Amino acid sequence: MQSQKSEPACKKDKVYVGIDVHLKSWTVTILNDNISHRTYTQPASAAVLVDYLRRNFPESEYYSAYEAGFCGFNAHYQLLNLGVNSIVVNAADIPTTQKELFQKNDPVDSRKIARALRANQLSAIHVLELQTLEDRSLVRTRDMIVRDIAKLKCRIKSFLRFYGIDLPAQFNSPYTHWSNRFMEWLKEGVKLHSPYAEDSLNFLTEEVKSLRHILLEVNKKIRTLCSESRYSRQMDLLMSIPGIGRVSAITLLTQLEQIRRFRNTDTLASYVGLVPNTYSSGEKESIGEITFRGQKILKRILVECAWMTIRCDPALSASFNAYCRRMQPNKAIVRIARKLLNRIYYVLKNEKVYTCGIKK
Repeated sequence: MQSQKSEPACKKDKVYVGIDVHLKSWTVTILNDNISHRTYTQPASAAVLVDYLRRNFPESEYYSAYEAGFCGFNAHYQLLNLGVNSIVVNAADIPTTQKELFQKNDPVDSRKIARALRANQLSAIHVLELQTLEDRSLVRTRDMIVRDIAKLKCRIKSFLRFYGIDLPAQFNSPYTHWSNRFMEWLKEGVKLHSPYAEDSLNFLTEEVKSLRHILLEVNKKIRTLCSESRYSRQMDLLMSIPGIGRVSAITLLTQLEQIRRFRNTDTLASYVGLVPNTYSSGEKESIGEITFRGQKILKRILVECAWMTIRCDPALSASFNAYCRRMQPNKAIVRIARKLLNRIYYVLKNEKVYTCGIKK
């Protein structure tokens, strides 16, 4: 009598979902390994999508992808909690045909995401933990307030120039601008023919004062955040590097999260965007400016820190002077920023305090 063979357990079918996310609705394309099931529009809800998948594809594995955008990672977290293998991708990295480029609409976008997901052609971006995202929001709020204050200061100076008001001799130096005496002069010393013009200037001045007060409170909160146990050790390591202060250090930590997720300094520099654009074809090779991709905030912070570092670090100061012999200082400082990034990688990964004068 022939013995009965036990059949292997059946593998679960895989369902691939491409989502084009909008504020009030999602355009969804659902594929499996063989056919295209459906493209439709639904309310902007992960629960609605998962309910549809469970009703139509029970006992299946669900995979989804959507472009990073205005909604952040909230949809991603919800889909993961509901059992969907979700990833978030950079819109520029999704394979796109010329026809899809010139005949773009929501169904086309969702279909190409689903097709690329099924073909394993998508690279997921790193999604920060929710706590890190919330910590980063405080740092970004400070950055926005600082930029708003700078814009208001420019408006006030433009206002004064428009009406031909010259600054008193005591405020000729830029270092005396926006001091308490300067703010008092704006309120009491500027005389205009119309009371309405004076009211306009006073409103702008009061707004600057209000934002400066808010900035002071935000800075206090950032100091408290920096003293948290999850950041304190790394803060000490980063601030041992000349040119990196408290705000710069916490900005780096909340943007990078875990330094060990980068294999080496090259992958970190590519993530930040401190790598050049290159074009090579045959015997021709062209190396251009730094790439437009990357983290704009980190680029700016690193360049600002590099200007301070060259004043204190002998090794980087010597490198900067050597670069300046063959290029402009604003290009040389970008290369110093890359060297500074290498030092940041070293001290965080090895958990060693930085020592000036040692090149890495």
